[in-house]
Amino acid sequence: MLANRHKLFFAAGIAGIALLVACNKENSTVTPTPAPTPTPIDAVSAVLNLPATPFNYANVVLPGYLAGPNIIGQINTPGTNQVTDNGATLGRVLFYDKNLSLNNTISCASCHKQASGFSDPVVKSTGFNGGLTGRNSMTIIDAAYYPNGRFFWDQRASTLEEQTLMPIQDLVEMGMTLPALETKLKALAYYPILFQRAFGDSTITSNRISLALSQFVRSVISYRSKYDSGRAALPNAPAPPPNAPYPNFTAQENRGKEVFLTPNLGGCAACHGSETFTAPQEKNNGLDAVTTDRGFGAVTNNVNMDGEFKVTTLRNVELTAPYMHDGRFATLEQVVEHYSSGVRNHPNLSPQLRLPNGLPRQANLSAADKAALVAFLKTLTDRTIATDVRYSNPFK
Repeated sequence: MLANRHKLFFAAGIAGIALLVACNKENSTVTPTPAPTPTPIDAVSAVLNLPATPFNYANVVLPGYLAGPNIIGQINTPGTNQVTDNGATLGRVLFYDKNLSLNNTISCASCHKQASGFSDPVVKSTGFNGGLTGRNSMTIIDAAYYPNGRFFWDQRASTLEEQTLMPIQDLVEMGMTLPALETKLKALAYYPILFQRAFGDSTITSNRISLALSQFVRSVISYRSKYDSGRAALPNAPAPPPNAPYPNFTAQENRGKEVFLTPNLGGCAACHGSETFTAPQEKNNGLDAVTTDRGFGAVTNNVNMDGEFKVTTLRNVELTAPYMHDGRFATLEQVVEHYSSGVRNHPNLSPQLRLPNGLPRQANLSAADKAALVAFLKTLTDRTIATDVRYSNPFK
């Protein structure tokens, strides 16, 4: 009897404890673990593949023959916009960002494709609304080495900093206004962080956009071609004579180099004589006997400059077809044939292409020398620049 009473008390106690625990569970509030606050880096890494330490853009070690006074003298970088690693990184992101166009369909890279030597493999590029550009998209490679610092085929931009904002505002290319661009970029979480790194604070302005884009473009330098490997085997200065063989060249490539450099053969070095294969100013290269596109003449309102255009680098020229401002030549063979037999007697034909008697200079190359010249031009191809991650699309 007593034992049964103890059992009843024990059972009632257990039931009471269970009821108490149940009530406490019902009345208690479980505090969830707070979600971690996103750190600034998350806004960048969420959309971009960027290294923790920026790539080296500012202090690339170039071969000695690209570091001499004559080459340094070609550089158009202003003292107020020297290339920095973080600045060029921001520029790279801007270069590939389709948000820079009105309908988010076109970026700078849409018309300047890395695999095509940062040019466009079509005659005219397509803009944000399906319209076509007025001229072929030229390469941006070695843009830093155009001595007079002017840009576009017709050189209407007096600096690269000015040029970088013009396609963004063009009604065919990207269709934006600068105030709308600033507002748009401020709403993208990764840009304040990137501007902070590049400029010391997160303020986003169109001027800073132009500075960063210019830094990235100037960082795209070609120096790892077959030509460079051969050139490095010879003294930096003085420059080797045209017939000095490069040890890594074929006989045909060495002959092509000789044709290129020798005045009474190809004579190409008269306009592309620097190790960067650029020219210091605009030229009329005899594409037409009459003016079909005024080029620099329209910019200056000077008929004596009609038909004159910027001379872009020949580095990576194998990758940048079609050729000329209007993309009229599909192959290097056609380009060589033009200078061999097709130079037209335009009134503004550049002196380098005119004989003492006033007639156009035709190189009149043999079939073998034309083939050799094409072979040499292909030694200027820097395959690494077409795949280098420093210049590639950073978006995931």
